[in-house]
Amino acid sequence: MDQASIIHDLLHWLESHLDQPLSLDNVAAKSGYSKWHLQRMFKDITGQAIGSYIRARRLSKAAVALRLTARPILDVALQYRFDSQQTFTRAFKKQFAQTPAFYRRSDSWSAIGMCPPIKLSDNNLIPVEYVMQEEKQLIGVTQSYTCRLEDIFQSKTQIRTQFWKQYLGTMPVDIPPILYGLNHSRPSQEKDDEQEVFYTTALEPQHVPQGVEGHPITLQSGEYALFRYNGPPEDLQHFVMTLYGTCLPLLKLTRRKGYDIEIFHPKQGKVGDATPAVISGEYMIPIQR
Repeated sequence: MDQASIIHDLLHWLESHLDQPLSLDNVAAKSGYSKWHLQRMFKDITGQAIGSYIRARRLSKAAVALRLTARPILDVALQYRFDSQQTFTRAFKKQFAQTPAFYRRSDSWSAIGMCPPIKLSDNNLIPVEYVMQEEKQLIGVTQSYTCRLEDIFQSKTQIRTQFWKQYLGTMPVDIPPILYGLNHSRPSQEKDDEQEVFYTTALEPQHVPQGVEGHPITLQSGEYALFRYNGPPEDLQHFVMTLYGTCLPLLKLTRRKGYDIEIFHPKQGKVGDATPAVISGEYMIPIQR
C-alpha cells in the first residue's frame, strides 16, 4: 500500500476517534509505523503536523457542539480530550479568536477558524455562486424533531423524506414543478445534548392546489451562497455536511440568521410515485461578507 493510501485510511480513522485518546503512541500503533516515520509521512502527504491537525479538528468539532447544542462548555471540553475548561478556552481562543462563550452567543456563525477534514481523494470545494434573494412569499407546513448531534446525518435524511411524503400526500395528482425545503435548528430546550430541527415543506402560492392547508412563510431578502446538487436523495445530507464542514471554512464565509433553502426541481410525475433515483436542485445558505 502506498503512503497516500495509508494516510487516507488513517485520516478516516482519526475522524471517528476525535473524542477518544489519541496520543502519538496510539496513532503510531494504529498505523503500524514508528512515531518518527509516521510524523514525517503525515507531513509529507498532508502538509500538516499530525498533532496540530488532531487538535484543530477537535476544536472544530467542539465549535459545532457549542453552536448546535446546549451542552455545558466544560462537558464539550472534556468530550474532546481537554483536561480543563481553562485549557480548552485558551486553545479555542487561539484558533477562533474568541472565547467559547462568545462563539456560542453570537447571532452569526463565522466559518473562520474551522479546520476542514483532510480528504486526499476528493475535490474538497464544491462550486459556489453568490446570489441576492429577493423577499418571497411561500405557503407551507413546518414540522420539528429533536436528535443528538451525532445522529443528525441519518435523522435528517429520513425526516426530509417523511415530511415530503406527508405534505405531497395531501395534494391532487401532479407534483408541483418547484418544491422548497426550509430548515433551521436550535439547541433543544429539554436536553442539552440534543438539537431541535425545524423543517418546512413549502410551495409558491400559485402552485398550491385549492384545499391544501399551509401557513404563510416569508423568505427574507439577502445574500446567499448557492450550491447545486444532482444525485441520489440519500446522498443529499452528506452534500450538506460537506458544505458546512469543508466549503464554508475554505471560503471563509459567515452564516447569518435565516433559513437554509432547498429548491428542488422534480421531473413531471404523480403524487405517490416511487422516490426518484436522482434529484436536482439548489442548496442556499444565508451569508454575510
